[in-house]
Amino acid sequence: MLEATLNGVDLFGEPIRRKATGPVAERFGFPPFSVLDARSGEWQDRKRAWASVGIKGEVGRGDGGRCFGQDLMKGEHILGMVGNQDETQTGTSIFDPTLCECAYRWFCPEGGQVVDPFAGGSVRGIVAGMLGRRYWGCDLRKDQIEANEAQADEIAPDVRPVWVCGDSMATLDAAPDADFVFSCPPYGDLEKYSDDPADLSAMEWHTFKAAYGRIILRAVKRLKPDRFACFVVGDFRDKRGFYRDFVSTTIAAFRDAGAELYNEAILVTSVGSACMRVTKQFEAGRKFAKTHQNVLVFCKGDWRKAAAACATKDVT
Repeated sequence: MLEATLNGVDLFGEPIRRKATGPVAERFGFPPFSVLDARSGEWQDRKRAWASVGIKGEVGRGDGGRCFGQDLMKGEHILGMVGNQDETQTGTSIFDPTLCECAYRWFCPEGGQVVDPFAGGSVRGIVAGMLGRRYWGCDLRKDQIEANEAQADEIAPDVRPVWVCGDSMATLDAAPDADFVFSCPPYGDLEKYSDDPADLSAMEWHTFKAAYGRIILRAVKRLKPDRFACFVVGDFRDKRGFYRDFVSTTIAAFRDAGAELYNEAILVTSVGSACMRVTKQFEAGRKFAKTHQNVLVFCKGDWRKAAAACATKDVT
């Protein structure tokens, strides 16, 4: 059913109009270039096919689907861009399932174990299960875990994802050994998820960086030797309007944990509400409207062995 849904018609019988073509795309699903174009028709069709499966990544994300704290739609960095995510009508950020599929097919062995220290919504877990990967994710909020579990009950992926409620600073010690660490961390206090003092999104920036580094250290400890990790991140502005170098912060934390930067890609994402905001924000402050994110891939150990474990078969 999964392959029929993703490659022929959706669950409502509508045809999937376009598919990435060419020898490279046909072998790897999408061309594994350093620029990934999430605006393309092929990418968007794949995303619609995943949506037809019934994934609702916004469910459980705060009050009525909205996040806590500041209204990001008033700021330079829109919700639709956080961690390569899409804006829903509620303004909640949700992870792109097409990027998720690429990451699993490219960097996680078939049947491998995924560990996600910042699970959030259901997308990464559901996609992992539907692609035959085992998934373990952690989130602080009980209501989010319950929403994810309800979606797993409804969609019934081939491999049931496991979500654990708690602080990943503690729960990662009991996480399974990982073939792939994959996550989209909170962007500081840009999108506040709860008032829990253990929630990174509720911390001051200097405290956030220290806790973030410790969580990455614990996640890399769970990663098996000669395996990959991937974080989707992006630089964002502080309250003064200057950029915090979140990309470099992430790279430094992984390097300190024993995993070196191996690949870096720019994900070009949909313009979304940027068209409505760019005139005012550029005239007032000469601020660009950001429409890209960074996909960072790290390797622990020998990249040759890590690549061999993820030997690619033709994606149909």
